[in-house]
Amino acid sequence: MKPAAFAYNRAASVDHCLELLTQHGAEAKLLAGGQSLIPVLNMRLAAPAHLIDISRLSELGSIEVTDSCVRVGAAVTHAELEADDHAYAALPILRQALVNVAHPAIRNRGTTVGSIAHADPNGEMPAVLALTGGTAHAVSSSGSRQIDAAELFIGPLETCLETDELITHVDFHRFPPGTRTGFTELARRSGDYALAGVAMALTAEESTITGLRLSFVSVTDLPEVLDMSERVTGMELRATTDLCAAVTEAVEATIDPAGDIHATADYRRHITKVMARRLAVELSCRPPQPPTAGQPDR
Repeated sequence: MKPAAFAYNRAASVDHCLELLTQHGAEAKLLAGGQSLIPVLNMRLAAPAHLIDISRLSELGSIEVTDSCVRVGAAVTHAELEADDHAYAALPILRQALVNVAHPAIRNRGTTVGSIAHADPNGEMPAVLALTGGTAHAVSSSGSRQIDAAELFIGPLETCLETDELITHVDFHRFPPGTRTGFTELARRSGDYALAGVAMALTAEESTITGLRLSFVSVTDLPEVLDMSERVTGMELRATTDLCAAVTEAVEATIDPAGDIHATADYRRHITKVMARRLAVELSCRPPQPPTAGQPDR
């Protein structure tokens, strides 16, 4: 199938993009990599009158690592972020999740911020932004604002962004020292949407757990965070029986997956609990990531 007719607009700058958004409003869609938008247009699930291309805006193409976050511009592709060693050293969860996004050819075009703005509960990067307690930075002709991940996503494929707003960058917040992270998902085929996925961050001081956070892919309507820190604080690393029991019970109470032609709700629930338990065991036995200082942006 082919998309309905539209007017193509290449933004010359962020200010130009905002002018176009103000002018066209809800009749316009932003195009960065097209990973999600182009299939939607081809299937005519959306028929915007205008496309605004921001993919060539150099001011949106930077990755910056600071002592508090990894800042990713709206034009940065999945592949660029995946390959950035400074970003990986600061937040391993980024690469751990990105290798699961579609196929390499798609990661070469699709953008991380675009995936987040699409707000698909089957997407990996909204779950990662939520896990890190990250923020999105949005601008419009009338001003700018920072939006916490917990407030950004308001429903499947729906965010709190206004029609004239552009996310210029997102901040993935760094975890405390002593944190180990991991990401796992199950799909029928490599590159398919996950039947279920789990992102996890476990923090410990010496041999004692002090924090545990999880977020999920494909089993919740929103990229919610399950913060188990209060429940597991004081548990010993490698005391996996108690940890697994706590994780299983908490995940069971948190997720509410829907069944479809790919998997029943019960199957999604079961494999999510299995993956969460296995990931918790793996992280409790893994050394923490060495702390790194911020690096100059590129």
